[in-house]
Amino acid sequence: MEIWLVAFIGGISGSVFMDITEVQLSKHGISSGVKGAYIGRWFYGILGGVFMHKDIAKTKPINNEARIGLLFHFIVGGGAVALLYPVFLIIIGFETISNHLLLSSIFGLLTGVFPWFILMPSFGWGMFGTKAPAGSKPIISPIISHIAFGLGIGATFMLYYEIIA
Repeated sequence: MEIWLVAFIGGISGSVFMDITEVQLSKHGISSGVKGAYIGRWFYGILGGVFMHKDIAKTKPINNEARIGLLFHFIVGGGAVALLYPVFLIIIGFETISNHLLLSSIFGLLTGVFPWFILMPSFGWGMFGTKAPAGSKPIISPIISHIAFGLGIGATFMLYYEIIA
């Protein structure tokens, strides 16, 4: 049971790592074009039965969409997606490793497909963000930020095992 709790907390930590990485990347002109407000707008749409948008930027804004997007990002994107990390370890046969940084980074890299095949198409931006806002880098940005997500998961696992060992 504890591995699932550590994975969930690791996902939230990974989301923090991801957000910090995205802020730093954007300072260097590398951005996916995804904004917290868009994620909130998308989540609100899902609750209303709308999963796909023509262009999320042109969808009517909602109150507190940036806060809603942040909460959705941390709980679902961070915590829930990270619950796949123990499954990943079991599938590859490494559920008892003590150094998680490499495998969690690989896991993070693998989760980089979610923006390409789920988020960006749902925003109306096409697969791989081919219709993302001008100037965005929808291929490279998710790769880098999701590796940071994985590192956050791995760091949480290593910290947890360091404390209980």
